[in-house]
Amino acid sequence: MSKYVKYSLICTAIAIIGFVIYFFAVKSDNHAEMEHQNEVYTCSMHPQIIKDKPGSCPICGMTLVKKVTDDHSEINDSVDDLLKPTDKFVLGKYQTITVKDTLISSEISLPGTVVYDPNSSVNISARISGRIEKMHVNYKYQKVVKGQKIFEIYSPELLTEQQNLIYLISNDSQNTSIINSAKQKLLLYGMTNNQINELASSKKVNPLIDIYSPANGIIIGTEKMTTSSISPMSNASINTETLDVKEGSYVKKGEVIFKLMNTNRVWGVFNVLQGYNSLIKINQSIDITSELDEKNRIYAKINFVETQLNSTDKTNKIRVYMDNEKYKLPIGVRLQGIVQLNSTKGIWLQKQALVSLGEKKIVFVKMDGGFKAKGIQTGIEMGDYIQIIGGVSEGDTIAKNAQYLIDSESFIKTE
Repeated sequence: MSKYVKYSLICTAIAIIGFVIYFFAVKSDNHAEMEHQNEVYTCSMHPQIIKDKPGSCPICGMTLVKKVTDDHSEINDSVDDLLKPTDKFVLGKYQTITVKDTLISSEISLPGTVVYDPNSSVNISARISGRIEKMHVNYKYQKVVKGQKIFEIYSPELLTEQQNLIYLISNDSQNTSIINSAKQKLLLYGMTNNQINELASSKKVNPLIDIYSPANGIIIGTEKMTTSSISPMSNASINTETLDVKEGSYVKKGEVIFKLMNTNRVWGVFNVLQGYNSLIKINQSIDITSELDEKNRIYAKINFVETQLNSTDKTNKIRVYMDNEKYKLPIGVRLQGIVQLNSTKGIWLQKQALVSLGEKKIVFVKMDGGFKAKGIQTGIEMGDYIQIIGGVSEGDTIAKNAQYLIDSESFIKTE
């Protein structure tokens, strides 16, 4: 063998032996360093004190003891893993129900009041200019009946027309067409047929003409009436507010003296909460009771549904036209209306299956070993049921009585 080959083999063997020795030396150092890094020191009385080298506890002064951690674990001083949010998970076995898509039919109760029907109002206006000599009604909300005397008026123009009729009857009695025209003119000026016939027979003018109510109703004054018409020193109720037309007042032809509201036909106006308005339809049946008589029911139909929502109380209104000649309900009396709703398809839960947390509502969904709290979105209520529009799906299993989970002792247990 050549001496060069021999030297080459010797060098190669030396290199291999050196590499092996170096590899094991480095590995041993790394292992020792890792062991040193995994060595931690803590106080037996205060385990929250953790240091990487020996020393004394800064709290009690005791010597720190060595504690070796797992090679694959990291030191974590967080308490998140030690606590379980008690408002999100509950251990235990409780009665459950399965969420289903079903039909619910129920009824809703609507509060309402009796108000005037604006279509039944009558304006009593002056048909001729003159002076009010005597008033027979003096306050707002006085009730009058058809044919009741309400005021007396003096009018020079009306006095002249009376004299013309007497002259025609006395001097041209055969001219019936002109006489009838004169009578018709007096009739349009506000005189009644009885007054005209009495004038024709007596042939004596009457300077004061009585004006009668054309309908039954309640006097509510005129549009220009304000509370300023009451004396500041007066303690009179607003229900006895004086009218703005008084004895001695001059009125012009066409001027509205009174507004008369007929109470034989009124409106029942009911408030519908937001969300229910889509369930209320025109011509739906409604059973009405009043605070004056809760036993007797008035059966009626919904005549009008307002589409505008009141931004203050988040309601819209429905109207029911009521024949008040039979029931004699006072204006302003409170009503209660019951409307039978059509069946509505959707996910419905009993109220006891959820818990209200102010603006949020939750249910407890069954999971492995317990129940987890989950927020839901709710819709309308029908009796003892609430519509669920989000948060749970059909087929989910939830606690039947959510409030019981909160009140029970198992609520404070960890998962």
